[in-house]
Amino acid sequence: MRVTITDVAAHAGVSKTTVSRVLNGRGELHEATASRVRKAMSDMGYRPSARGVASGRGRTGVLGLLVPSLAWPWVAGVLPGAIEVLDTENYGLVVFSCNREDESLQRFSEHLRASTFDGILVVSQEGTLDYIGSLHTRSRPIVVIDDREGESGPRFPSVSTTNRAGSADAARHLLSLGRSRALVITGPEQFGCCQERTAGFREVYEAAGLSPYAVTGDFTAASGRAAVQRAMAEGFALDAVFAENDISAVGALEALREAGRSIPGDVAVVGFDDVPLAAQHDLTSVRQPLHEMGRAAASMLLAHLSGDAAGAPSQVLPTTLVVRGSSQS
Repeated sequence: MRVTITDVAAHAGVSKTTVSRVLNGRGELHEATASRVRKAMSDMGYRPSARGVASGRGRTGVLGLLVPSLAWPWVAGVLPGAIEVLDTENYGLVVFSCNREDESLQRFSEHLRASTFDGILVVSQEGTLDYIGSLHTRSRPIVVIDDREGESGPRFPSVSTTNRAGSADAARHLLSLGRSRALVITGPEQFGCCQERTAGFREVYEAAGLSPYAVTGDFTAASGRAAVQRAMAEGFALDAVFAENDISAVGALEALREAGRSIPGDVAVVGFDDVPLAAQHDLTSVRQPLHEMGRAAASMLLAHLSGDAAGAPSQVLPTTLVVRGSSQS
């Protein structure tokens, strides 16, 4: 059973109001009394609710989540993890999408100025962090999930994955299958995560004396199809495809089958993210721990709100290669 503020007050022989003052740093208290309350918390293993601390400091108990689009399969993986943490602290979550770009951001900024929520989780996309940075104040902590803007954007605490190492794992897997002519379908070049994925894959192939053929995509199935069609039209005899997200990998699978190429016999295909779409298409993919990323980001934001944000300003969670039929008979 969870220890409550009432339990702490009884153990320390003080009122609940006194315990609340210690938690929130409000009001003048004799140091001996404050020390007795802190000792009671320690002895009983009391962990203050972030919602309770927020309420004591005049906050709303609601967080905002800004995402590029609710239609992104990737978002569906992150959201349950964040909600799981917030539910335990009785925190609410308001989700905003950027489907309408400037109009959506304007609506979001109106809520921010009206103090609708205490902190912000952001799944970044191009330009979003610059905009959020212009609205940022110390009273509104921000945590970024999957910082796509890399070193070029404003710096906020973030949760991301080992993009370079994950792509290197994909490259080693394809090389172990004897695939020497790899097509790389990148994501948008300005995204920091895409730069890392391209670099990780290229480094492994170049270390083996090979040069992958890269085509810039935009994370859509159409760009995956177009990249395969372009490579074949230019005479590149590909025997492997590494796409920097699963959606473009599915587009590549469709183009290869339309061209009469067998998978994985003629061409092995690997994607990135491991969203449910990958399993549906029997696609080998580099799994991002999306649920864990959501949990970690929410926990980090609550820690900032509770005044307990010690430790690194960012977390990097490991990826895992999940091998399926698209690269294994």
